[in-house]
Amino acid sequence: MATDYDVIVIGEGVAGLTAAGELARAGLKIATMEAQLFGGLIININELEPPPTGSTGGGAEYASSLVEAAANAGVSSIPEPVSSVEITGDIKKVVADGGARTAKQVVIASGARLKKLGVPGEAEFEGKGVSQCADCDGPMYQNETAIVVGGGDSALQESLVLAQYCKEVRIVHRGGTFSARDHFQHAVSAEPKIVKTLNAEVVAIGGGQMVEKAQIKHKDGRTEEFATAGVFAYIGLEPNADFLPDAVKRDANGFVVTNDNLETAVPGVWAVGAVRGGCGGLLDDAIADGRKAAQAIRARLA
Repeated sequence: MATDYDVIVIGEGVAGLTAAGELARAGLKIATMEAQLFGGLIININELEPPPTGSTGGGAEYASSLVEAAANAGVSSIPEPVSSVEITGDIKKVVADGGARTAKQVVIASGARLKKLGVPGEAEFEGKGVSQCADCDGPMYQNETAIVVGGGDSALQESLVLAQYCKEVRIVHRGGTFSARDHFQHAVSAEPKIVKTLNAEVVAIGGGQMVEKAQIKHKDGRTEEFATAGVFAYIGLEPNADFLPDAVKRDANGFVVTNDNLETAVPGVWAVGAVRGGCGGLLDDAIADGRKAAQAIRARLA
């Protein structure tokens, strides 16, 4: 049975665009599908740390270069959200708003999204002081105070961005130590505008028209209220995998399970980048995933 494409790549983040470009340059008919803006989580990052090997500039610039390279290689970009993937024998059907497309192989590169805190006031003040993009919104907090929740690379990196504008940035982390890489920890310790509140968590966000305060609960049971103009949460990722069939196995956290070649439990369906369990957190890891899956698919379709 004829298919619309040799391969459909779901997602135009770094891993997906890398895979699509590699496959198209190998002479295959490729389409990418993306519900939102290309680039995934890096699109709003002004300074990539560390930058991908051989690149300079920010996230938008790097993602744009991948999009351009994919287009030049002949990749068709379809700006539609995927609602489901259906498997019928060797044919994979990708269903979206504009209808269904078929392919011999499918690459799941739908990435992950930042987790929410899930506390009172978070949804109410979304865009009114609750944010997950310091690079985007930092200039609005000139001489204000802000709270960053989390203890990993993203939390500390974004705290340093906010410190360029805020008079004080408070990092709230439920653990006793940060998990971020050492150079981020050293930079945070050297920044006098940043204060640390460890063994604690934000349990509520409040205010009037905008965020004005946050309630923090300490591990020993004490609660405190801090005045703040913004709350930025970087507490981990959850995969964009809700559209996948049950046959595509997930781990306990919902990330797609793959074998060493990045193929899922469904033959001909692959997963790359942040959507899969075990992918490293660096851009070079996402690039390596895209290239590895492309190599395996080329061999499969040869």
